[in-house]
Amino acid sequence: MNPGDLAAENQRLREQLMQAQRMVALGELVATATHEFNNVLMTIINYAKLGLRHQDAQTREKAFDKILAAGTRAARITNGVLGMARNRSSAKEPTQLNTLIEDTLLLLERDLNKHRVTVETHLEPVPPVAVNPGQIQQLLLNLVINARQAMPRGGRINLRLHYDSEAKLVELSIRDHGCGIPPEILPHIFEPFFTTKRGPDASGRGGTGLGLALCRQIVEAHEGRIRVESTPGVGTTFTVKLPVGCSATAPPSPVANPTVTHEATLPHAS
Repeated sequence: MNPGDLAAENQRLREQLMQAQRMVALGELVATATHEFNNVLMTIINYAKLGLRHQDAQTREKAFDKILAAGTRAARITNGVLGMARNRSSAKEPTQLNTLIEDTLLLLERDLNKHRVTVETHLEPVPPVAVNPGQIQQLLLNLVINARQAMPRGGRINLRLHYDSEAKLVELSIRDHGCGIPPEILPHIFEPFFTTKRGPDASGRGGTGLGLALCRQIVEAHEGRIRVESTPGVGTTFTVKLPVGCSATAPPSPVANPTVTHEATLPHAS
């Protein structure tokens, strides 16, 4: 096999592995979402029974409110899973990242609660971005799960969304307060098959060395930039910058000074 054919074959195998990683993540998400959907369904059934047993308007109004809230939650869970299922498509569409983030966190709620991890969000209004929703959701899932795994005893994740009007970039940062990444390892974390994990954790996630490589691939496909800042013993912050095609106005945002920084610079990003 000549060098050109060998390179093409390696690329094909790499794409197959990345697709397999996406399917594994989808399977895990479906299992989690099914459990949560069942809880929502039981809420709907129980309040429907309550409304049928009681004839007074106050009780029935309360039951209808609970049923509506649970039904809305169920719809968000379903839309989140469907978004992941669309991951195989490369089509892009105008997407509100605020909504996509909230839906993704809803899907991960049970997993995060199980591992005693809370998420604090600061989501500023940002313009819609032309992205593939399924792929960006995969990116969010990988980064949040990666942050959760950095805190095996539980902790806090800070998630922030900001619009840089001058650069016309939407900035998403996900910060954990975990063990941090040593400086000598930091430049390699986006390389395929590079991992510091011994294997999947109790939830079956992690350990393949493909999660962050897939994140980089997704950001590259959207002509963006991904950066990691880490201080051993303090925590790690991943920042994703995605370009927007429309103008918008947003207040300026302070920029933190990282202790250790590594940036994956990708084409067409400013």
